[in-house]
Amino acid sequence: MNTRRTLALTAYILAIAAANWLTTRYGIVPTGFGLATTAGTYAAGAALLLRDVVQDYAGTAWVFIGIAAGGALTAVMSPALALASVTAFVLAELFDWGVYTPLRSRGWARAALLSGIVGAIVDTAVFLRLAPFPFEWPVFWGQLVGKALWATLLPVLVVVAIRKVRRGPVSRHPVGA
Repeated sequence: MNTRRTLALTAYILAIAAANWLTTRYGIVPTGFGLATTAGTYAAGAALLLRDVVQDYAGTAWVFIGIAAGGALTAVMSPALALASVTAFVLAELFDWGVYTPLRSRGWARAALLSGIVGAIVDTAVFLRLAPFPFEWPVFWGQLVGKALWATLLPVLVVVAIRKVRRGPVSRHPVGA
């Protein structure tokens, strides 16, 4: 496996484990505007975006290997949370894959953004129903905003901006422009 694949997979596994560790350690935290979220929401949102990177660099099979590895690390901390997490990630990743794969040929940003939002909805709904704490609507909406907006939209916009800067200014051909 090349360096990019290894880095993508490692980051994905660590994002899953970090999301679950933060949730185990800190539980539900306020996010403002009357909303709350699990403490690991932003890391879980990053995992949804990293899933697309792992698919691009390593292939779909490695996505599920990453989920299993992240789930195994979580099981050491909290078996009940691991069950909720793995179930939510597998279902969210299947939906994410179903959106990302056909859209990928039309551009990474569109595919990553739309698949991340779909994945965030599925992950949030499943995880909060299975996790070992009570389901509350303010937590659902807080987690969804955290994953879809801050952990998906913002990183996609940053990547798009970096790509534009790296390409440099658009220059016109001096003849016939």
